[in-house]
Amino acid sequence: MYFPLQDIEAAKLNVNDPDHLRIQTLETLGTHDGPGLRMVVFVQGCQFRCVYCQNPETLDVKGGTLVTIDELVTRANRQKAFFGKKGGVTVSGGEPLLQRSKLTTFFKKLHNEGINTCLDTNGRLNNDEVHELLEHTDLLLLDVKHINDDWHHKLTGVTNKNTLELAAYRESTGKPMWLRYVLVPGWTDQEEYLEEWALYFKDYKTMQRVEILPFHQLGEHKWEAIGMDYVLKDLKSPSEEIIKKAFDIFSKHLDNVIIK
Repeated sequence: MYFPLQDIEAAKLNVNDPDHLRIQTLETLGTHDGPGLRMVVFVQGCQFRCVYCQNPETLDVKGGTLVTIDELVTRANRQKAFFGKKGGVTVSGGEPLLQRSKLTTFFKKLHNEGINTCLDTNGRLNNDEVHELLEHTDLLLLDVKHINDDWHHKLTGVTNKNTLELAAYRESTGKPMWLRYVLVPGWTDQEEYLEEWALYFKDYKTMQRVEILPFHQLGEHKWEAIGMDYVLKDLKSPSEEIIKKAFDIFSKHLDNVIIK
């Protein structure tokens, strides 16, 4: 369930203000972004330009609303009774790592309240500030959009180098992560690259789950609403055959593969 931000304490402050996060929207009792029931904070701004982006309204780093971190913690506490043992707060986007230092503060405060933290990221950045954030991240959801760097450039406009390096760093810490893969016909469904993707991660010990997310057109109207050209507007969702092929290839090498 999404709710508007008009009732949230907001401020017209500089984007670098340490006490505020720039967010697009919130989702309460979410079930698609991490384990259990979760409050999902969709932050604003992203450096990727994925051709299939489902939230193009989050791309602009100057958009969204500035909300105090304490306000978000208060909101999470109000939902705490619904989280149970598995649930908690997930930060998604947009790209959360653009606000990494402020998210570290947010996650520390959530931990002080006994609330589980989850980070959904494309892994665009891999530095000491990101590593500090990951120390306070109970579960990392990492979107590895393509294993082939040329195709990754076509798909997102940037390299996959940092994403793969961040996956390796998380593996070195021994802390859990889930990997995500958006299955887009003609873009990410090539059999040889699905095989390469699975083989690349098959020896990872911290990877608890792999989620295959079939492409859909539910975000098309958002592109139209903000006046952006949507190059995949005529593309259909992957067929059952394509989905099964991807599932079978991943499952041959990886445990706990899930189709979302």
